[in-house]
Amino acid sequence: MAKSQEESELRERREKAEKIAANPGDFKVCEGCESIVVQKAAFCPNCNSYRFDESAERVVEQAKVLGSRPSISLSARDFE
Repeated sequence: MAKSQEESELRERREKAEKIAANPGDFKVCEGCESIVVQKAAFCPNCNSYRFDESAERVVEQAKVLGSRPSISLSARDFE
């Protein structure tokens, strides 16, 4: 991956993390894979877990973690 593309993806992740941290009540953290999902999700789209931590503190903490590093999980985009 080119450095500018990597920087762009990190910036995008940081921006998404900031939006999540500003509205933690709209999200929850999967206890299976630690992904952040929307509050209305019944199961995690990444690992199919149905256990979540809905506390605002945990959502903000995980958003900071995920927004500060490159993605390490596979997504549908990786298979295009």
